[in-house]
Amino acid sequence: MRYRHRLRSRIILSFFLLGFGLTGLFAAATVLLRERLEDQLIGEALLQNVADYAEQFYRDPENADLIAFDKIRGGVYSKRRFGNVPFAWRNLPDGVHEVSEREADGRVRTYKLAVRKDEDYWFFLSYDIAQERASQQQLSYALVGAVLLFSLLSLLVGWWSSKRVISPVTELARRLEDMAGRERPERLALHFANDEVGQLAAALDDYAERMTSLVKRDREFNSDVSHELRTPLAVIRGATELMLANPDLPEKMRQRLFRIDRAAQQCADLTTALLMLSRNERGTGRTPLRRLALQLAEASRAQIGDKPVDIRVEGGEGVFVDAPEAVLSVALGNLIGNACKYTAEGEVAIMIEPGVVRIEDTGPGLSEEDALRLFERGYRGSGATGTVGGGIGLSIVRRLCELYGWRVSIMPRPERGAVATLRFAPEGDDLAADYADESGQNLQT
Repeated sequence: MRYRHRLRSRIILSFFLLGFGLTGLFAAATVLLRERLEDQLIGEALLQNVADYAEQFYRDPENADLIAFDKIRGGVYSKRRFGNVPFAWRNLPDGVHEVSEREADGRVRTYKLAVRKDEDYWFFLSYDIAQERASQQQLSYALVGAVLLFSLLSLLVGWWSSKRVISPVTELARRLEDMAGRERPERLALHFANDEVGQLAAALDDYAERMTSLVKRDREFNSDVSHELRTPLAVIRGATELMLANPDLPEKMRQRLFRIDRAAQQCADLTTALLMLSRNERGTGRTPLRRLALQLAEASRAQIGDKPVDIRVEGGEGVFVDAPEAVLSVALGNLIGNACKYTAEGEVAIMIEPGVVRIEDTGPGLSEEDALRLFERGYRGSGATGTVGGGIGLSIVRRLCELYGWRVSIMPRPERGAVATLRFAPEGDDLAADYADESGQNLQT
């Protein structure tokens, strides 16, 4: 199917169909015209001959011999001899007819028969068309061979022409593939003539230059913002640590400082994750998954407030993920925070297994359409208690999963609530290529 949709294949197929169609129509027209003209000429000749013979017979009946040429036979029957007329001829009206008779040896004989019926005499003149039918059949075979030959020739011409026509486009595509991953793309228009392909190459050069400048500016901005944010965040965390070291600090103030410290840490993690996304590079690390899940669960309890919701973590002893803790904290924290946000009562269960984390909640759940589009940036779906989505947190999660080759999904539970699944790539395996093909959709693995 892929070969059929290639541009070169379409050109070859177009040439073949054009050659086959034109030669086929020409052959069909030739056969039809030959048969029609041949029948018309033979019929006119037979009618003229039978009229001449009848006129000669009436002028001199005693000396009017029956016509007996190589392919023409004729005869006259008087009123007294009408009973001797061959059975196949008796009911034929005046004119020319095509008659088929089976002979004694079993062969079928086909001939043209001219008929003239006067009051006292009937005149018949037959013309054997076996040779014409044989030549017509030979012509048909020859025309079929010509159609096949010219179709093959059209196919060869199409193959040669497509190669010449498509070669600049193929070269342009090859050079575009070679440019993949380069920081500074090579100019393409220098390698092509000033034709349509050259104009396309020049347009691609302009577009690549604009995109390179845009990406460079975006990366520089993200790098500068990340660098500038780290200093005030470090100051905030340092100040909170000093204040928390005071043993006489009231408990309410201590809880507020803990929240400030966690928020500053979340900002630092998010800054690191966004910087990696902007640079399209993976960080490395060996993050203990259970310890991080416990920290995120503790941080989410402040988000729950007075709601009767229990957060628990199950499993995960000795489970590590090859990724920086900041990146994993952003991805897992958004999923846990999303579950806590939409759960009014019940529980949020964080279940850790080797290579996978599942967050199950007892919230209102979500529809199938929301589940498929929840990771789209800015998407707002309709849940049981209002809108779901609408932020960029889950969009960032999806982009991090694309970067690291993970898979993420949020699906409705059969009984109530939803389950979010974050599956990590096993060591030595990379799911990034598979995930990139399915990006933008919610995946169930």
